[in-house]
This record gives sequence, C-alpha cells and structure tokens, in this order.
Amino acid sequence: MPGGRPQSSHESVIADIGDRALRYTQRLEQVGVAGTGTLDDLDTHIEALLDRPELLIRGRQSNKLRFGVLYERAPNAAPGDEAWRTPLIAGLIAAEVEFRGPLRLSPAQNTLLAARYETLATALTRADLPAHAVRAWSGAVELHRRAKNAGAEDRCALALARARRRTAAPGWRRGVSIVSDLLCGYGYQPFRLLGWVVVQIIVCTALALLWAGNKPWSEVVYLGVLTFLNPLDPANAVGMAPQARILFAAEAWLGAVSMSVFFALLVRRWFRL
Repeated sequence: MPGGRPQSSHESVIADIGDRALRYTQRLEQVGVAGTGTLDDLDTHIEALLDRPELLIRGRQSNKLRFGVLYERAPNAAPGDEAWRTPLIAGLIAAEVEFRGPLRLSPAQNTLLAARYETLATALTRADLPAHAVRAWSGAVELHRRAKNAGAEDRCALALARARRRTAAPGWRRGVSIVSDLLCGYGYQPFRLLGWVVVQIIVCTALALLWAGNKPWSEVVYLGVLTFLNPLDPANAVGMAPQARILFAAEAWLGAVSMSVFFALLVRRWFRL
C-alpha cells in the first residue's frame, strides 16, 4: 500500500491466509454444502502456504504460536455477516500450516495448538461445517497423542467420532454409530455400558414377572437378576410360561456380550492411563 508501513514476512503470511480463507469461504457458500466436497480445495491452499520460505524463520518466542491473532478472531465469527465463516476457516488453515509446517513444534506449542484445534472444532460445528470440524478434532487428537495425554486424546477422539457421524448420510451406518455412542460413547465411556446393563436386567425381570406362572415373585426376580450373569438350567423355569425359557436364554446371551465388551473397554482404558 503506497505510503504505508511495509509488511513483515510474518504479516504477509497472515494476510495470505486471510485472503485464501475468504476465497475458500466464498466458494463454499456458492456450492451450498457443508464442506465435505471442498476439503480438497482447502488442502490446495494449505499446501501452497507450506511452500512459503517465511515458515522456515523461527520466531523469537519459540513457545508461542505463530498465528495467535487468527486463532483469537476465529471464535468471534457471528452468523449473518457476509462471509462470516472466513475467520473460522482462516483459523483452521493457520492451525494446519502451523501443525504441518517445516519447523518442529515444541511441547509447549503442541499443547497450545491442541487447545486451539479444540476451540476451532467446536466453533466449526456450530457453524454447520462438520467436515471441517473433523479435520480440527483430528489435529487435536494427534497433538494430544504426541504429548502422551491419554485423557485429552480420548476426549477429543470421542468428539471426533461424533463429528464424523454428522458428516455421514442418513442410513443404517449412521444408526449403528448412534447406538455405539449411546451404549458406550464409542468405547471411550465404558462405564456408560453399566447403565444399559441395569436397564437390560430390569426389562428382562419385568417380562419374567409377566410370565411368572405359579412361581413366587421373589424367585422370579432372583432368576431375572442371576441369569444375566450366569445361564441357568431350563428346570429353573418350571412353572412359568413357555416364553420365560426363551427370555432367560436371550438374557444370558445379552449378559455374556455386554460384560465381555465392558471388560474389554475397561482394560483398554486402564492400560492407557
């Protein structure tokens, strides 16, 4: 700009990111999709930025992030404004360039960038850009893995799985994904499965009471609870309706599968702590 202060190399990179984010956002709005089909274009912009020689210059504050100004603008994007998603896309591009850049990040930078990725992912989800949120959550998971922070890695991996589900088309695969989330949080929340175990026992016991026949209710409740953990002899259902035997057989199978899955997930969690 004539008469203005010349841009530093760092400022020129920031300006380039902002310009590319604006062009990408304009195309995104023209296409009218949530962004799944345009991520290749986003990668093209990122790859072009990675070739800039300015990224080889290490800043004076080695434990700070390069593009803090872009990260701070991103969560303030307001729906309704023209190209309002541009700050979010600029923040995502900046994080990807910083993550995949030529200079190795310090442990402190890894932690800071992981937090920025999480903030961006949440904002991108609110902005109805689930495919871009998947990209941000993936970066957060990888950075927490590098830092060997298993708790944060699992938390972000759970959010990543949920973001991927939002990008899936309606159908049986999405239905299975929802069930997996409800049962055990995609394996990252194994204790949720115990709640479903209680529900299964209550439902099976209630059905057994309906088909109790001439058996005392206390004995039926005992059988309904015990069968979940240990298959019983068919003779235990003598005096009950014929459906009771099928019920107890199904309950035994449910118990075997549920407890096997629970302990497998629990052991996995123990070994990651």
